[in-house]
Amino acid sequence: MRPDRILSVIARYTAADLRFDREAMTMARYCLMDALGCALQALDSAESTLHVGPVVPGTVVPNGARVPGTGFQLDPVKAAFDISCLIRWFDFNAVWYTGGSPADTLGTVLAVCDYASRRSAAQGLLPLSMKEVLTYLIKAYEIHGMLSSANKIDRPEIGLDSTLIVKIAAAAIAARMLGGTEAEIVNAVSNAFLDPHALNLYRVWPHTGPRKSWAAADAASRGVQLACFSVAGEMGYPTALSTPKWGFQATVFKGEQFGIAEPLANQVVRRLQFKLAFPTQRHCQSAAECGVVLHLQVTRRLDEIERVEIFTHGLAMRTVNVSGPLENYAARDHCLQYVVAVALIHGGITTTSYSDTFAADPRIDALRACMCVAENPAFTCGHHDAATRSNANAVQVFFRDGTATRKVTVEYPIGDYHWRKRDIPLLEQKFKTNVARRFAPKRQREIVTLLSSQKALEATTMIEFMDMFAV
Repeated sequence: MRPDRILSVIARYTAADLRFDREAMTMARYCLMDALGCALQALDSAESTLHVGPVVPGTVVPNGARVPGTGFQLDPVKAAFDISCLIRWFDFNAVWYTGGSPADTLGTVLAVCDYASRRSAAQGLLPLSMKEVLTYLIKAYEIHGMLSSANKIDRPEIGLDSTLIVKIAAAAIAARMLGGTEAEIVNAVSNAFLDPHALNLYRVWPHTGPRKSWAAADAASRGVQLACFSVAGEMGYPTALSTPKWGFQATVFKGEQFGIAEPLANQVVRRLQFKLAFPTQRHCQSAAECGVVLHLQVTRRLDEIERVEIFTHGLAMRTVNVSGPLENYAARDHCLQYVVAVALIHGGITTTSYSDTFAADPRIDALRACMCVAENPAFTCGHHDAATRSNANAVQVFFRDGTATRKVTVEYPIGDYHWRKRDIPLLEQKFKTNVARRFAPKRQREIVTLLSSQKALEATTMIEFMDMFAV
């Protein structure tokens, strides 16, 4: 039976022996650097570390995969969960302009590559090189991004969490890293489509909750598990999408075609938006920047503010325009008004800006209460235009005496690919800061030096690399 086209496209790309150019490989190094830094920062959170470690304490896994910043060596399924969970926890990781975070797949890449390398070394074979790992990273990010570009899974009429895409990409790339053939990749991905799929409820106010910080990890680990099944001989379902009545498209996707943007190459790592200034949802990034610009003009006049006008694009209106009570940090970092209020009051946003203690500041809700959020059609067009892909917001503050600040507009936030050359030093500094959270100065220098050199990193083995991040 001939597989559905999308299964074949994903499997063919994943299995292909591709050589990416210097720019793509360099950006893959920066993606690795930024995501690992996010994971190390997340270890400062007691809530995140509750999810890290073996399911049964004391479990020993021969040739297990390391979890960066910890002493754990776990089976690749749990390691993929842990690494992905840490990368995503503070929502400070890189994002794709049409939705989702391709970095959600990096836990899969690191866990499975490390496990496969240690297994090979135990058998007297060569471990993977970091050059090979970067190649897998590019492929995983590309599959994720191109699926996100072609499908809006989290729209109200479907109502699923977009981490389904993480599961698909993870199943494909894990099957390949475990030695799977093109047919076995098809089997793994087809089973990902047949799975139960998470609802989007935990990302939607008033139900927003911390599950959104580990949902991608759950999807990534399930993708690895399905890949393990496939490579061990589990059958697939080649028409999992297209089968009438019972297939994914008929039952879940309301009869629509599930697609993938083509060609699959390496554009996702080239055009990612890094979050380098503010740990907040991607559509709030430029709004936070606007608030910081206006901070000095309003900080001494907070009690004089009559209203704050925010102009944004249509998708932000639907996803982060929230005016009701915000019960936890997960709701706050996905609220446009909360982010702007904190930026106006404090002139910056950190991971602690969403804590219950911080949010108890009455000035925040007082400012939120006088905010007006409206769609700017031009911002919406720019966001959907493939040639521009802006993520714009504008903020203006009006005072009771009739005066007002200027309207500040930010079309492309800090970390956007339009500012790549300008902002790479910010990415490097963010990484150095995060490495310093977990390691002594000598180890810090070793890690930073290695990740600053493309040639040295690519020549390093996966085992050597992951061992550098062990504590």
